[in-house]
Amino acid sequence: MKQLLKSMSVAACVLALHIPVLAADDRGTAAEATALVQRAAEYLKANGPAKSYAAFNDAAGQFKDRDLYVFVMDLNGKMLAHGANAKLIGKDLTNLKDSDDKLFIKTMLDVAKAKGKGWVDYKWPHPVTKAIEPKSTYVEKVDDLVIGCGIYKQ
Repeated sequence: MKQLLKSMSVAACVLALHIPVLAADDRGTAAEATALVQRAAEYLKANGPAKSYAAFNDAAGQFKDRDLYVFVMDLNGKMLAHGANAKLIGKDLTNLKDSDDKLFIKTMLDVAKAKGKGWVDYKWPHPVTKAIEPKSTYVEKVDDLVIGCGIYKQ
């Protein structure tokens, strides 16, 4: 995993030379990320898991906005829905580390379990530019699930 992240870092640096920088209005805000999580929580309660996960996974749907997307995982770190990377669905990501070796999924779970909601900082590839950037993700515990949405802070 560490080698993969290093390779992604090198690739991101090379790509950064060829990819335009996103304008500020192309990036979601903290308020928008929080609102998207709360809207996803309401949708989940009203529509149940199957319909909700399909909606959250829809790259062109109502839970995707610019670089904002919703994800859902269980309290053990298994990804149940992910609006930007379907390959993560069904995987236990508890031990996933960012480029600084931070166990950010574990931290998200800890925050959700202890406080019910909160923000977690880490580094992650931007879904548009593919460059590794500082990211802050808002997570909220809803029953036995954690719903999240992050913002890129570059």
